[in-house]
Amino acid sequence: MKKTAMLLALTSAMTASSFAAAQEGSWLVRVRAVNISPDNKSDPVGGVGASDRLSVSSKTIPEVDISYFLTPNWAAELILTYPQKHDVRLDGQNIGSFKHLPPTLLAQYHFTPSSTVSPYVGAGINYTRISDVNLLNGGARLENHSIGGALQAGVDFKLDSHWLINVDVKKVQIRSDVLAADGSKLSTVKIDPWLIGVGVGYRF
Repeated sequence: MKKTAMLLALTSAMTASSFAAAQEGSWLVRVRAVNISPDNKSDPVGGVGASDRLSVSSKTIPEVDISYFLTPNWAAELILTYPQKHDVRLDGQNIGSFKHLPPTLLAQYHFTPSSTVSPYVGAGINYTRISDVNLLNGGARLENHSIGGALQAGVDFKLDSHWLINVDVKKVQIRSDVLAADGSKLSTVKIDPWLIGVGVGYRF
């Protein structure tokens, strides 16, 4: 009887766990407001010894991410937005702007997926498409893409089996050479932004 009771209890716990996982679903969509804060550690324009440096403006953008849970702990997340416009400054003076589209794919590990407070970390790759470059009235341009790494940490605060509040921090590597009209290299702009976001999510 003791063994039977233990077996029934174990079966019941496994069934409840499976039911909870099924309730939560494999897909999670989050919508965030994200502040992009570039590091702006660019090389000096004009080479070694020069003092003029490029910087890229900060801004807050909307972001959508789609996650698929491969297991209760492991998920793949694709982060999307639309092309974002940034101003570019040289030694504090505005010299133009560009747009970038930075989709990012991450592998995530969720430490306590069944808890109300569920922290996670992630790592992956970022591909940034750079377009509509207008620097120095056409006297300079940027490379049209950047590929780099991405790191992430965040936490989901579950409101029920579907809805949650999310806080998320990412560090993304985005860099591009700055080229003169004749193709010679003027500098390398190292945007490498911190992305700090807050939003809501729905799991299904």
